[in-house]
Amino acid sequence: MTIDSVIAYLKQYNKDKDIMEFSTSSATVELAAETLGVIPARIAKSLAFKSETSCILIITAGDMKIDNKKFRDEFSIKAKMLSADEVKDITGHEVGGVCPFGLKNPDIRVYCDESMKRFRTVFPACGSSNSAIELTCEELFEISKSLKWVDVCKMK
Repeated sequence: MTIDSVIAYLKQYNKDKDIMEFSTSSATVELAAETLGVIPARIAKSLAFKSETSCILIITAGDMKIDNKKFRDEFSIKAKMLSADEVKDITGHEVGGVCPFGLKNPDIRVYCDESMKRFRTVFPACGSSNSAIELTCEELFEISKSLKWVDVCKMK
């Protein structure tokens, strides 16, 4: 999966033309924020965790990190992140471009963290280490087919 799979996926929502591709890397929260000219918190990062069947993808604000107790309380499992190889194998996206769009595995459960709701719009990646899209939190929730809003993070 690549940015092409994300473009195809976002086409059904008429958002494919809104994807921004950059000449510089946006593979980290800091690089993406610098490239987009926004604060790092507005970067919607996707974090992949092991689950019984596939993985759990949490989309959270760029200034947050997983709170292990909250994660365990919400999902009844320990928060264990996937390795870079596992991320690519399961999601179809490489680290630096992971997003909830055009996913390789339909068993991936996607959740949006409440931390993003303080912003009108956020910027998730689009399947490559030099792409992003600006979406409202409601659009992100709908387009990512998130199962629900969760509160599983804390400030870095």
